[in-house]
Amino acid sequence: MVERRLPRWSELRELARPRPRAGDATDRRLAGAASIGDLREVARRRVPRAVFDYTDGAAGAEIALRRAREAFQRVEFRPSVLRDVSVVDPSTVLLGRPSALPLAFAPTGFTRLMHTEGERAVGRVAERVGIPHALSTMGTTTIEELAAAAPGVRRWFQLYLWRDREASAALVERAAAAGYEALVLTVDTPVAGPRLRDVRNGFTIPPALTARTVANAAVHPRWWIDLLTTEPLQFASLRSWGGTVAELADRVFEPAATLDDVRALRGTWAGALVVKGVQTAEDARAVVDAGADAVVVSNHGGRQLDRAPTPLEELPAVVRAVGDRAEVYLDGGILDGADVVAAVALGARGCLVGRAYLYGLMAGGERGVQRATDILAREVTRTLQLLGVTSVAELTPDRVRLRP
Repeated sequence: MVERRLPRWSELRELARPRPRAGDATDRRLAGAASIGDLREVARRRVPRAVFDYTDGAAGAEIALRRAREAFQRVEFRPSVLRDVSVVDPSTVLLGRPSALPLAFAPTGFTRLMHTEGERAVGRVAERVGIPHALSTMGTTTIEELAAAAPGVRRWFQLYLWRDREASAALVERAAAAGYEALVLTVDTPVAGPRLRDVRNGFTIPPALTARTVANAAVHPRWWIDLLTTEPLQFASLRSWGGTVAELADRVFEPAATLDDVRALRGTWAGALVVKGVQTAEDARAVVDAGADAVVVSNHGGRQLDRAPTPLEELPAVVRAVGDRAEVYLDGGILDGADVVAAVALGARGCLVGRAYLYGLMAGGERGVQRATDILAREVTRTLQLLGVTSVAELTPDRVRLRP
């Protein structure tokens, strides 16, 4: 039998240690997020459903998106033990310059939709952390505004080829004048992918005041107040548009783009040329032959062709095909620092992350982006330690495998 007694007050006092409530509501909300998944749940509650679905969703039945995540779930690490990992270095070199982490912020369209601070917030966090940030052609902050907001950030400019080639060329010239170091040409968007969540939500750019959105405003008043009391929400490089994103893409994007366009850009752009949206080793060879300095193995986060190749599974073949001539990056499905480590071990120079920081942006603006980055950085560092390596340079294919 266990003899029981009443606890003494002094014993209870030792157990009752409430944590101080530091900061405002945003700080407290973000402090409770221990993972990108946690930030995703906070984001889901903070913004209208159509906004969350625009960020979170993918094309068609979203099979490609699920497969990307499932591929990372099949990663199995092979650690070494009894190694001194008291100090590890998660930095690397991206496009010839140091980066504090083996990742960059991917270009994302219509970013001020998620939070009124938009690309400026993302650029400032990238500047503080010491990683590159790619501004999208479909962004809501101009080339020059981002340069002014984050003058020290490594700025990459993502380019969609438009039917209006003169307008595309003008954007490239502005990026060069504003000190952007790399041009990221996205090549997987001859037409828009079928974003069914957007169709079902009746989502337009900018959001329309329908009966559904007015009802939703009562649930998310802060988001609507920000929308209506800050600068108009519109594409920075396009005239105003009142339809869906897919309709805009089909009207503006160039479905007749070819390798000749890559060669032409190589002839006019003096900085690094990155081609994003490569999904096979054959295409990787072709774009590197055409002058690309780097390729991004990406299916657009599953947002274009559903059932497209899974980037992590295609990565080793692309590295074998062009890794001795160009840098190879991975994009898609990355929600954990361990995902980044796995991709680098399989041959990627680094990773581009999009949804991960957008969840943070929706959850808390610039502070949310910082929280997302801190989470990823902590996970990268701890994974290196648990693997028994002290630097990114020690990540080799023998450290990881994909289970069947």
